[in-house]
Amino acid sequence: MTFDYDLTYNDFNPTVFYVSKLKMTKTGVEHEHEHAELAYILSGKGKYLVGDKEYDVEAGDLVICNPGVKHTHIYTNPDEPTIEFIAGFTDFQFRNMSPNSIETKDGSCIINTSAELKQDLTMHCYAMIAEKESCNPGKYFMFKAHLMQMLLLIMRELLSDETYEQTGCNIESYNKSYAVNRIISYLNENYNKKISLEQIAHNMYLSPVYISKIFKEETGESPINYLIKIRLEKARDILLKSSDSSIKSIANQVGYEDAYHFSKLFKKYYGISPLYYRKREMKKQASNQ
Repeated sequence: MTFDYDLTYNDFNPTVFYVSKLKMTKTGVEHEHEHAELAYILSGKGKYLVGDKEYDVEAGDLVICNPGVKHTHIYTNPDEPTIEFIAGFTDFQFRNMSPNSIETKDGSCIINTSAELKQDLTMHCYAMIAEKESCNPGKYFMFKAHLMQMLLLIMRELLSDETYEQTGCNIESYNKSYAVNRIISYLNENYNKKISLEQIAHNMYLSPVYISKIFKEETGESPINYLIKIRLEKARDILLKSSDSSIKSIANQVGYEDAYHFSKLFKKYYGISPLYYRKREMKKQASNQ
């Protein structure tokens, strides 16, 4: 299978210099870089000076600062300071654009993102912030992976009125599968803790509605029902291995505080109460010995 470089020249392998989350508490110093810089507004409102133009910005706006272009943020609202994510990078080139630059058709330095792009960019920004605050190995490569996805999503937005023939794999399906697999891994690793759909969404930097939608499309059931299935299967294993653990203790081990609620779910799933299930299986084991 071969793929055309429909957006970039040659390989797409940018070098990332920095990523950061900043709070605008004063007007910055006008400056320029030899590399590209993106500023994404996470919350609040403010102003940006890019080149000789001043722009109003708010949450969801993307500020493009290409190499050699002077820029700075302008502090405007002490009651609602602007929170921005910034990333500096180089070594890239998009087709029909100058090296290390992102160019819009109207020449503007601000992209007012669509609702879908806003959600995606916000997810990638907070994922990079979390990486920066972690001590996980491979941090730089995670920055790079997220930034590359951000850049490609931005280019798709800029070129949304142009038609590209898609061949090969279905990228949207791949992204959904990746997200759902991450959710399943999270559920398997944390089934014994208190979990809500909102908590899953927070950890994934996605909305609860979107998570429910893609999870149902990929697995045929909701995330919470999938979690119940994991918990009850874990509970069944404990019942078979431990003959002296109380039902309450087993319920607690798989994330349920209420033993009665746990027993009702177990009976609904397996057609028999946990106590009788253990007695039945113990008898089977004894008769086979």
